[in-house]
Amino acid sequence: MPNVLNSNEYLAQRVQDQISWYERKSLWNQRWFKRLRVIEIVAAAMIPFLTAIPDAMTMKYVVGSLGVIITVVAGILALFQFQERWIEYRMTSESLSKERFLFLTKAEPYAGGDAFSIFVQRIETLISKENTGWAQSLIKPGQSDEKDA
Repeated sequence: MPNVLNSNEYLAQRVQDQISWYERKSLWNQRWFKRLRVIEIVAAAMIPFLTAIPDAMTMKYVVGSLGVIITVVAGILALFQFQERWIEYRMTSESLSKERFLFLTKAEPYAGGDAFSIFVQRIETLISKENTGWAQSLIKPGQSDEKDA
């Protein structure tokens, strides 16, 4: 017979574990987004300042290097989508926490006899929705259109 989880086990092993994971990943993505944006902003702000310095030959390389840094940072931000993931993970974590509190307080829609079943379905839907969104973000634009044709 398969191992069936009761509500306390499900809350601890699945729900809290997922909330913690999404919180950690949200924070990680937030930190990387902010770090890279600060580098990008500082590099961009330095260019006008450095172009005013008379030593043209040395400054040409420094300003060029700052331009390269800005381009690389912008590319990394676009590729890894730290800001988007930060927000998505935070929203999923908050949605899971909300459902947990509604379930624990027996508030609607968890006031009836099948509360645990409804709770599991809603939690798994939230997790599945986020996972599907993540998978869709990995598909390159136009790639899904080619498969459908």
